[in-house]
Amino acid sequence: MNTRTIKDLAPAEVRGKRALVRVDFNVPFDDAGGVGDDTRIRAAVPTIQALLKAGARVVLFSHLGRPKGKPDPKYTLAPVAPVLAALLGGKVPVKFVPHVVGAEAEAATKALKEGEVCLLENTRFEAGEEKNDEALAKGFAKLGDLFVNDAFGAAHRAHASTEGVTKHLRPAVAGLLMEKELDYLGGALEKPKRPFIAILGGSKISGKIDVIEALLPKVDGILIGGAMACTFYEAMGFETGESLVESDRVEMAADLIERAAFRLTLPHDAMVAPSIAEASEAHAVKRDAIPEDEAMLDIGPESAISYARAIASAKTIIWNGPMGVFETKPFDAGTMAVAKAMAAATAAGATTIIGGGDSAAAVEGAGLADKMSHVSTGGGASLEFLEGKVLPGVAALDQR
Repeated sequence: MNTRTIKDLAPAEVRGKRALVRVDFNVPFDDAGGVGDDTRIRAAVPTIQALLKAGARVVLFSHLGRPKGKPDPKYTLAPVAPVLAALLGGKVPVKFVPHVVGAEAEAATKALKEGEVCLLENTRFEAGEEKNDEALAKGFAKLGDLFVNDAFGAAHRAHASTEGVTKHLRPAVAGLLMEKELDYLGGALEKPKRPFIAILGGSKISGKIDVIEALLPKVDGILIGGAMACTFYEAMGFETGESLVESDRVEMAADLIERAAFRLTLPHDAMVAPSIAEASEAHAVKRDAIPEDEAMLDIGPESAISYARAIASAKTIIWNGPMGVFETKPFDAGTMAVAKAMAAATAAGATTIIGGGDSAAAVEGAGLADKMSHVSTGGGASLEFLEGKVLPGVAALDQR
């Protein structure tokens, strides 16, 4: 990785300085209004602790949800501050600032003492954030003496808080989480231990077509799961019943099958049912025997065993997208089989990378996140990285 990180900064560049850190605290809330999942907050802690140890005054800012460019109490970051304070061991108070830019926010950052932390309000409360407005970017730049981007999950967006601010504030470097994300994903693509396989799932082939195209020349195999398999089935002339099929992508799927040859593996069987609500009627069928009045809602048991075997034989595995409707039993079986196989592969020395999104949620829910080499915090960003696209929030940072 050629991007400069906080490790590359001289002590004088950090001690006593305001480190403006773009974090990804876009977390879900529970029914009581508290943080429902602190995964992304925990992921930012190493960078915050490293900056505190170096004597920085840490200023955090993040987006949350889609408040449409104006303040909305439903999307305030206020509940995050006490959670972060607890994760920092309760020794470092986290001051919440109910502003994200302007005189009050500037005053709050300047009032911070060495080793203190403040969390600013939601960046998307400002209409110019998603438009990458230059005036707003300049306003953000006034809140720090150096910029640290640790929000990999937002790095694929050229927003005022991720890309625009770097035009007005230097040094601009990556945090430890950003570094870890780029090292794992970049290492998998550039120097993978082989065999190298990718597992791609989810509902639509259209959302994964670019990543399939980008990975085909680099991997030894791609395992397909989820409803997107049905578009491939349609291309093979199989009955797909009530399954989700992208009819406008069938020709594309046929072309991929032809070009990929043995490197593309589709499920041998499927778990089907009349609907998700009628899960009690779920049963396994061969892939060429899907009933016309039922839908494929998970890969079948034979496929789960076969995929687990393929995972066990690999040295580098990237997974993005569930194998079925994993939120509803028994359609979680395929996704859980893959998660367990990847955990076992990690223990056997393989490099296992979960590409964020639903896959990350699945391994977290299964209690297997710490059994993987790396669980990405950014589904969209990891997909775009795997597609070979430049991430604006990374490209804007200082290079070595």
